[in-house]
Amino acid sequence: MNYKPIIIVAGEPNSIFLEIFFKALEYKKYKSPILLICSLKILSFQMKKFGVKKRINLLEISKLKSYNLNNKSINLIDVNFNQKKMFEKISNTSNQYIQNCFKVAFDLIKNQYSNKFINGPISKKTFLNKKFLGITELIAKEFSIKKNAMLIYNKELSVCPITTHLPLKFVSKNIKRTKIHEKIDLINQFYKKKLKINPRIGVLGLNPHCETVDKFNEDEKIIKPIIKYFKKSKYNINGPLSADTAFLKKNRKNFDVLIGMYHDQVLTPIKTLFEYDAINITLGLPFIRISPDHGPNEEMLGKNKSNPLSLIKAITFLDKTWLKQKKV
Repeated sequence: MNYKPIIIVAGEPNSIFLEIFFKALEYKKYKSPILLICSLKILSFQMKKFGVKKRINLLEISKLKSYNLNNKSINLIDVNFNQKKMFEKISNTSNQYIQNCFKVAFDLIKNQYSNKFINGPISKKTFLNKKFLGITELIAKEFSIKKNAMLIYNKELSVCPITTHLPLKFVSKNIKRTKIHEKIDLINQFYKKKLKINPRIGVLGLNPHCETVDKFNEDEKIIKPIIKYFKKSKYNINGPLSADTAFLKKNRKNFDVLIGMYHDQVLTPIKTLFEYDAINITLGLPFIRISPDHGPNEEMLGKNKSNPLSLIKAITFLDKTWLKQKKV
């Protein structure tokens, strides 16, 4: 095997992920071998359901380095999970199974088997159960990473929220200089070192039109000094920008990344603009972690109508960008 495989954890078993995974495999040929971590039983169920004819290449973890993997078959590490029906209502009964899948992937990464990782969607409500705001934070803790950023990446325009899956009423109290500083720094490093681009960064204000009748204005007191600091450090950065006009075509073309203060401030417009043509990259990790930019989507289970574009983009990003990183 010339190149490190792309490790994929299928995530929530009652989701559209395996459907879009099958479609992604059929869409194009990838140079990096793909290694799926999933229940053999669930995989077999859904292959039959969706008429997938590929052979399953069942792998033993202890022998992984001896395999010459390719994508002619579905390369699988089986994680046991007993589910009587093909699809069931999402609940916490799959929590241990998902944890076991993540553990297998994390152990492989820690043992330097690969530095390319994709996880399928999970239910934050049932799986994370308020212990973490999102998978980004779970993975950061697993690898003892204090600084991280959630980058929703599209080649034309990417976005990053300072606060992630945080209720709106807590946002203003969590707008801190240190948080904004570290996100800007991580984004700048990622674009320069990995993508070889000097990024044009725009930072949105928290308040409408960056104004407030309140005595304390976060845009003036917190965001503006940070922008000034990075401008002095020769970063290509501007702000605070009024969020209601930042995504207009004539304005967004001036930026590679727009940083917002909260989740929906930037994810709503980016999904409106690009729909499934975006991927979620976690910055700050010692490896590249990506997830498709959508959830389990229970309403579409088994209908064979789900759009695989975000997963295709995720695999393609890892396949192209990290292709030269050969297996150790």
